[in-house]
Amino acid sequence: MASPYIEIPVGERLVKVSNPDKVYFPEHGYTKRQLVEYFIAVGDGILRATRDRPTTLERWPGGVFEGAKMATREDYARGQAGFGAGKSDAFYQKRIPKGAPEWVQTARIAFPSGRSADEVKPTEVATIAWAANLGTLTFHPWPVRGDDVDHPDELRIDLDPQPGTDFADAVRVALGPARDLLGELGYTGYVKTSGKGGVHIYVRIEPRWTFTEVRRAALAFGREIERRVPAEVTTRWWKEERGEQVFIDFNQNARDRTIASAYSVRPLPYAPVSAPLTWDELPDADPHDFTIATMPERFAKVGDPHADMDAASFSLEPLLEMADRDEHDHGLGDAPYPPNYPKMEGEPKRVQPSKARDD
Repeated sequence: MASPYIEIPVGERLVKVSNPDKVYFPEHGYTKRQLVEYFIAVGDGILRATRDRPTTLERWPGGVFEGAKMATREDYARGQAGFGAGKSDAFYQKRIPKGAPEWVQTARIAFPSGRSADEVKPTEVATIAWAANLGTLTFHPWPVRGDDVDHPDELRIDLDPQPGTDFADAVRVALGPARDLLGELGYTGYVKTSGKGGVHIYVRIEPRWTFTEVRRAALAFGREIERRVPAEVTTRWWKEERGEQVFIDFNQNARDRTIASAYSVRPLPYAPVSAPLTWDELPDADPHDFTIATMPERFAKVGDPHADMDAASFSLEPLLEMADRDEHDHGLGDAPYPPNYPKMEGEPKRVQPSKARDD
């Protein structure tokens, strides 16, 4: 008979793992215990990516099986957000779960709607292990620290391959025009796989600017790359306009938009993880090589390629000046926000072009 729970020492804590033999990834038979042990093995790395950051938990307590899907707002409205055959079995936890240990810390954040929430704020590896016991696969940290939740300290460049393109296309953009522009700006960028098909580049920035300004800087970065390789890159928000190109998702820098952290597990059958890499490793990287089974050995051998990320922070002023030139010289103003955001000043019509009409 399977044990109802075990206790695993994590630092100074004992973390309870319920149903440790429950299979989370049937394709390989990976269990909840193996998931928790994975996060402990890479603990220093994932804590570096999430430390003191309000963090949304992407929970898959039913595991990742064929037909598994994320719960939607409609599911909750119909009362069908649960676990079992034919129901949604995963959801985003934006508020600290009830019954959390007293040592799990939180940070209060404000959503675009004006509502607020106390989100989990990892301060030790035990918090990561505790969240993994709840079925958390992917950690979505905000680009801010808990002591200043309105001024991001990360610029996030999300290279998202669209249908007809793939990881190799994202790598080519990262290694070519994106890396060149980082050098011209004097920035140090840190690269990782998304854990799916994309590439993420992080730049530490001084926490002096608002989310609106950081998003504006990310849009300027993307538009400059688009000018240099227009056949390969797009910043078009509407999918119908993107074509077979790599989309630079500037909206990932908007308030309450987050990216899977380094070392997070992605909900795919082979249990891939978002893998931090060096720039020299990126040309030969294959996302399938980085899983909860392989990453602990890699981490033990090479450590965390992002270990020096906090060594220097950079100014957004060069990118904001570029954004001003885009507007004044090229007539490029703001771009649409995601649909759940209030209408923003200077934002164009928030309707896909094929459905737009002249007023």
